[in-house]
Amino acid sequence: MERRDNGVVLLTLNRPDRRNAMTDGMTGQWRQTIAGLRRDRDVRCVVVTGAGGAFSSGGDLSWLAERGAESVPALRERMLDFYRTWLSIADLEVPTIAAVNGAAVGAGFCFALACDLVYAAEDAKLLVPFTSLGLHPGMAATYLLPRAAGVGVAREMLLTGRTVLGAEAASVGLVTRAFPRVSLLDEVLEIADRTAANAPIATRLTKLALAGGGHADLEAALRWESLAQPVTMTSDDMREGLAAQRERRAPRFGNS
Repeated sequence: MERRDNGVVLLTLNRPDRRNAMTDGMTGQWRQTIAGLRRDRDVRCVVVTGAGGAFSSGGDLSWLAERGAESVPALRERMLDFYRTWLSIADLEVPTIAAVNGAAVGAGFCFALACDLVYAAEDAKLLVPFTSLGLHPGMAATYLLPRAAGVGVAREMLLTGRTVLGAEAASVGLVTRAFPRVSLLDEVLEIADRTAANAPIATRLTKLALAGGGHADLEAALRWESLAQPVTMTSDDMREGLAAQRERRAPRFGNS
């Protein structure tokens, strides 16, 4: 975990020798890290990337060789805990960004899709090969892929196991944008810096409004905004934002 001066936190999945597989040890560290970030009011944006040439090769499947030792109910509890631990990044109040620097496979790609913004290297290999391993998809794949790019893209990736490169993924809306690998992290950190510089209260409320794909209909959006916008109208953030605009300077928002 690297903390930057402006409230941006960079998290790096750091098992390059295992292509950043989600081992039990990494999963435990992730749980502790997210719990700490959830309580930290100085954090304004979280970026996740992978060490080495991969983002994440997904779940560590070596333990499946012992599958006969566990019952379906026990496996269900194990998998639920695994899914919820990694997808807890979606519960953070601040914006989250995935910088997919290389291969993102199975649960590793689904984890990236749980972030608010997903940027990929143009040549990053993105795939969800569950069925080729004899597995039903996991890590909310059947929710996250259709939500990102529609049912058609999700069907092709999940049923055929086809690999999609980052550039193509951006063209179909599966990821937000794609950048050359050499400049990906710099580009993402610049985006994170701009995001972290915005008003904290308004940013958190906007993230909440867009959770799950946005409001169900126009009336629901109006009801939410007619409450959330007045909340920000009474904040020090708004007063600072208007003063900065009037004085032609960058706003200096405090932690909220």
